[in-house]
Order: sequence, then C-alpha cells, then structure tokens
Amino acid sequence: MLYLRAAFRYTQRVFQSRPFCCEPLISQMTKCRDKEQLFDLVAKNKAILSEKQVECALTVLWDLRKLKSYTPQDIQYIRNHPQYLTLQSLTAEKMKFMNDETLVNVLNVIQRFAVEVHDPLLEVLIPEAWKRLGRFDFRVLSRFSSCLGDQHLEFSPLMGEIADIVNRNLETIQDIRVLSLLMVNISALISRSFQERLLKKSEVLFDTADSSYLSAAKRIVQFLRKIKCSHYPLLVRCNNLFLVSVDYLDLASINKIFSLYYTLQFYSFEFNIVMKRKLTEMIPLCDPTASVTLFVALASVAQPGDKKRLESTILPISEDLTSQQALAVFEAMGNMRSRNIHLIEKIVSTLNKHLDSYEPIELLKIVRILTSLHIQNKELFVKLRELLLRYLKTSNILVDIRSLVCAVSMLPSHLDDTVIARIESVLPQCNLFDINVLITSVSRWIQNDHMCLDSTTGKQLKLLQKLDYYGNQKIQNWNNLFLHSEELRALRRDCFAESFLERIVATLQCLVHEINYTNVVGIASFISRTNYLSTLLLDKVASVVTQHIEKIHPFQLLAVLLPFSSLNYDPPQREEFFTTYIEYLNSHLGTLDPHVLVHHAYSLATLGYFPEDLLMAIFNIKFLAKLNSQVGILSPSSKNRIRLCVMALNRAVCLESPEYQIPWFHDRFCQQKSNKGFVKMNQIQQQIYKMLSEVLGETNCVKFLPTTPYYLNIDFECILDKRKKPIPYGSHNITFGKLPEMHGESNSQLVDSRLPPDAQRIAFQFLDSKAFCVNTPHVKGQSAMNKRHLEILGYKVIQIPHFEWNSMALSTEEAWKNYLRDCIFGEMKS
Repeated sequence: MLYLRAAFRYTQRVFQSRPFCCEPLISQMTKCRDKEQLFDLVAKNKAILSEKQVECALTVLWDLRKLKSYTPQDIQYIRNHPQYLTLQSLTAEKMKFMNDETLVNVLNVIQRFAVEVHDPLLEVLIPEAWKRLGRFDFRVLSRFSSCLGDQHLEFSPLMGEIADIVNRNLETIQDIRVLSLLMVNISALISRSFQERLLKKSEVLFDTADSSYLSAAKRIVQFLRKIKCSHYPLLVRCNNLFLVSVDYLDLASINKIFSLYYTLQFYSFEFNIVMKRKLTEMIPLCDPTASVTLFVALASVAQPGDKKRLESTILPISEDLTSQQALAVFEAMGNMRSRNIHLIEKIVSTLNKHLDSYEPIELLKIVRILTSLHIQNKELFVKLRELLLRYLKTSNILVDIRSLVCAVSMLPSHLDDTVIARIESVLPQCNLFDINVLITSVSRWIQNDHMCLDSTTGKQLKLLQKLDYYGNQKIQNWNNLFLHSEELRALRRDCFAESFLERIVATLQCLVHEINYTNVVGIASFISRTNYLSTLLLDKVASVVTQHIEKIHPFQLLAVLLPFSSLNYDPPQREEFFTTYIEYLNSHLGTLDPHVLVHHAYSLATLGYFPEDLLMAIFNIKFLAKLNSQVGILSPSSKNRIRLCVMALNRAVCLESPEYQIPWFHDRFCQQKSNKGFVKMNQIQQQIYKMLSEVLGETNCVKFLPTTPYYLNIDFECILDKRKKPIPYGSHNITFGKLPEMHGESNSQLVDSRLPPDAQRIAFQFLDSKAFCVNTPHVKGQSAMNKRHLEILGYKVIQIPHFEWNSMALSTEEAWKNYLRDCIFGEMKS
C-alpha cells in the first residue's frame, strides 16, 4: 500500500508539470496576447512540444505580428529571441514527422520571419516539401506554391513541377479558391493552350461564386494581369462579384482592383460609381496612413469638392510620407491634373528628399509628371539629370536603360559617347517596342541637346541608324502572329518610328492568313492606333468578324468597328459585315455601359448606319439620365469627349435619319462651346483668308468660322449669287433659317431660307494631316461625315488638303489664288 501511494504521488507530480495532452497547451497558445507570453509557454514546454504544437506556436506568433503591426526592429528581436531559435531547432528536428499540411504551414510562417537571403531552415524545409510534392492535395499544393512565389521562385524547376501537376489534374480541381491561388503562382510558366484551359475551368467554377469567393476573384484578375490578357468573360464575372460584395471590400482591396483594371484596360462605370460612393464616405474617417491610399484611389474619379478635401488630408502629412507614398500621391496628382501649388511644392520637396532611393522606372514616372504639370524647379531638374546620367552610365539592365534614356531625353543634357556605347550594348536584347522607345527618346534627346543644335555628331546619327537596322531585323524575323501579338499590342502611335510602320504592315499582310477570332481584335486595334489604311488587313478583319462574331465578347465589339469608321473604309462584304455586326450588338444592348453604346452608335453613324433599336435605346430620358450620372465621375477631358460624341450623334441622326423624329437638343450646349471667347486664326487660316479675300474681291465677302445650323465646323464661308458673283456680308439680310420645330420637317434647304434666289453658300475646310490616313490621301471618317452633313444642309463644300495647299505646285500667291478660283468658280472639288 505504501508503495502504491508513493507511485501515485510521483505520477501526480510529473503530470502536474506537463499537460495531459496537446489540446490544453494549444489552447493556451491561442489565448496569448503578446509574444512574451508565447515565448514563456515555449520555454516551459520545449522538452515536450509536438510538431502540431510547434506549428501552433509559430502560427500564433505570426498572427500576433499582424495584430501588433511589428516594425523591422520587432521582427529582428523575434528572430534573435532564444525561444524563437528553439522553435526553429524543433522544426528542423520534427519536420519529417509533420504531416503535409503542417509542414507547409510551418514553412509559410518561417519564411515570413526570414530576413536573410538564404535562410538555413528554409533550405531544408523546401527540399522536404519537394520530396512530398506528388502526394500533396491541391489545397496544400496551392499554399506551397504561394510560399515559392514569396521566395521569388516563380521560374524554378520546382514551380515547373507544380504547373505540370496542375496541368495533368486540372479537371479534378473543384475549388476556385485553390485554383486561383495556383494560377497566380504558376502564371510565368504556362503555355498559351494551358492558359486557355485554366480560363475555361475558372469560368465553370465561377458560376456558383458568392461573396466568400471574393479573394479568389481578386486573384483571378491578378492572374489576367500577369498573363496580360483581358479575358472579358472572367473579368465580367469578377466585376459582378465585386459589386455584390462591396460591403466586404476594404480600402486596400478597392485600390488594388482599380490598379488591376487600369492595367487590363477594363472599365466598368457601375464599379466606379459604387466604389466612388464607398470611398467618398471614408474621407472624413480616414487616418493619415489610409489617406494616402484613399487619395490614390479617388484622385481620378472624385468631384472637385472631394478632391479639395482629399488634398487637405494629404497636405499636413506630406513631409512625412515614405518614398513610395510620395510617388503614389504625385502620380495621382498628375492623373487629376492637380493645380494645388502648395501641395505640389510639398510633394516635390519630399520626392527630392528620397530621389536617390527610386528605381529607373520610378524616376521616369517622376520626370513625366513634372513635365505634364509644367513644374518649374531648376534644382530638382539638375539633380534628376545628374542622377539619371549616373545610373545610365553604370546600368546593364535593358528595362532600366530604356527607362533612363526615355527620362533623360526630356531634360536638357548632352548625349555623350559613354551613353551612346551603353545604348548600343543592349541593342541585341531589344524587341521592337524597346527599339521604338529608344528611337523616339534618342531623337528627342538630340533635339533637346543644346550642344548639338547646330550639328548632330556622326556618332549620334550612327546610333539612330543602328536602331533602325535592329528594328528592321526584328520585323523581318516576324513569322508568327501569336508570338508577336504582345509586341504588336505594346506599339503605340505616340511612340512609333514611322520608318517601321510600312514594314510592319507589309509583314502583317504576309501573315494575313493567321488572322482569326482570337487575334482579330488586336489587329483591328493596331490599325486604329496607327491610322494606316491596309485594305487587305481590313477585308480579312471584316471576314473573320462576319464568320465568328459570336466568339467575340460584346466588350470587344467596338474595337473591331473603329478602324472602319475612323478610316472611312467599306469592305467588299459591306452589307453582310454591318448587318451581322448590328444584329449581334442589338442582342447585347443591356450588357454594355451607356458611354460604350454611344460610341457604337457614333461609329456606325460615321459610316452612314443608323440602327433603330440602338438609337431608340440611347435617345430616351432614362438612358440619358443614366449616362449623365455616370459621366459625372469621369475626368473633365473624358467627360467632354463623351458629351461631344452624344452631340455629334444627335446631329447625325437629325440630319440623316429624320424619320426617327429624334429632336435636336444640343443647341444650348453648342452655344456654350462656341462662346468660349475670341478664336485667333492660325498661320494657314490667315493665308487662306488673305487669298480668298483677293479672289472674291473684298474681305467682307469671306466669313471666318461662321455659325452653321447644328454647329458644324467650317473654316470659312462665302456666298455666290446665281451668276457666281460673291455677295458681301451685310448687303442683304443673310441669316440662317430657324431650326425646324417639327421632328419630321425637312432640313435640306435650311441654309437657303434667307438667301437671294438661286444663291449658293460655299464652305471651306482646310484638312491637315490628321484628317487623312498616314499612307494615302484618303479622307478619314469624321471629315467625310462633316462634308456629308454640310451638303445635306445645302452647302457646296470645298475641302483643301494640306498636301495640295503646301505642295510645290502651289508655292506662289498667284498659284494659290488660281487654285481657289478653280475650286470656287470652276468644277466644285469633292
């Protein structure tokens, strides 16, 4: 009995010093409210900690870090703490006994506390996980792929194995949250066909999505940005989920989504309105840290009053911003065209303080914004120039050199031999986009180089020749549209070496057989951006769209129409193409944003098409009220473009389709636009006015910028009587007739209503280079429609092309006068 009592007391004493099972200790760990509490528990129980308890301790430590917002000093303190070192040691000892989920969870936490480039513990945990890769379930595999992504191992063989596992087992993945995580992490290693399979699988899994899938939706959009693909079916699904889950979106998430949408060139009026309302409500409540994020998110969509409130929240903290915060605020100010001089000076001062810490691409952003805001700060520009040139002379990275050359070309500086050699050294690595940027930048640099205004050095010319040579080599190597689709998409009209354009189009014409429904939108967009009229390419675009229009997303429809309307081109299968297009558009009227429908209708009107269903959908009170409310969130320039588009569409319908009985309701808007103040003649207009006055006999026979019915734009007007004699203004009661009040009343003879019998109004329009295609004297759509409308109003229209007026044949005053006499009194030129 005494023996049993002694044994009981010993057993009781031992088990009082340790938990009976792991649950009580884990429960204690989860209740810890600071790191010292947790470390005390680890110290007392380190001899008996199991692998699950080690996992729990590390997880709680990370959760406390997130809760307390630890500084780098706090992280360093934790890493050097004896009990953290104990947890590391126990992890290394017990990792082989950990199950797969525990192993990956521990790896995830350890890497977050790692501050060394090669953490010893990570170097044993990752190989252990690699050994088990084939048996991971997809939830564990997705978390492991995120760990590798955080370690910048996106291109590693290990990530390649994960991509292969996903590829082979894609159909068995049924959780969009797991799939979206894997998609983001393997995005750098997947083929085009694999991308398409992932996108289709995501669409299927998204059909049952609710607000719990919000993180998955954000990752899907992030994946689309990584693969540079605006896949509209998925974007629309994600956007709809964001809209129904608006209460669950915080400031950082909204800002991130705005950024992703901007990169993907995806625009949703409804999203902007809802998020703008939510963000605006946050302005009075935000703390200094949040105010920066809020400023960046709202800058481009806020109303003037809200912008002032935002600026007032940033001003007190402007000098305390970090380098990245200052840059983000400055970029937002550039987008909103800020005129707050005091805030600009404060932010520029903060940027100046952090200038040495910025990457080349960030320095380029700063230079561009300084230029766009017309900021004068000699000290900053000098410092920027010296910094850019110093970086340029030492950098070996193509992207950095391209950014630095582009940035420094905007500042007065000398293009010396060292810089030329640096540019030449990266030429073999350049794609066509890189070469285009370099040609544009070097040309601008030479123009801004005050040391070379009189004569360009041989080395500078040789550099331009080399750039041209490498560009032509790249074009000649194009043999597959898919391989170069991204490069083609990156080429912009404002950053394009004209010497390449004809060669690129010739190459595309050789590859015309490869144009299909997957790339037709990209080809059409390229033609629109470059204004190059290639009938072969446009005919192929029309053919593909006619045959496969149901495979083109409604959001992409406008892109395939624009080259035809802007370049004023009718394909051979005109009726079939436009009938198919209009029918497909009519079936999706309810899915497109109001401003998009307006642009569709205007583009069709430019070509002489006025679909009734589309016009009735636009010209009603409900639609116009919705459009007006949505336009209110746009920048002033975007707002003005849409309102001008609605006005031009209204005018076109009144003039060309009066049977629809749509009234002209833009009279007051046009009067406000025309009463902006005195308009001064430019040099060409002065020249034409002088010649016209002499040809017609006196100055009061010519009217500059006359007001026409429906406010059509013309440069000059004159009136000839029935004997073709000019009628001076003021000699008769020559006015325009009142616009008809009845919708069906004819407008065709409106101009002649107050003229002498058989008199004729003549409109003169000078057409500069923007009115023509870049490769042929073919009048573009807007100028052609303008002429058509003037003729409906009873004008004889004389369009004076710039290449005729400025030709060698018209190099004297007498030649110009004869040219105008022939236009006015001879055969009327069309």
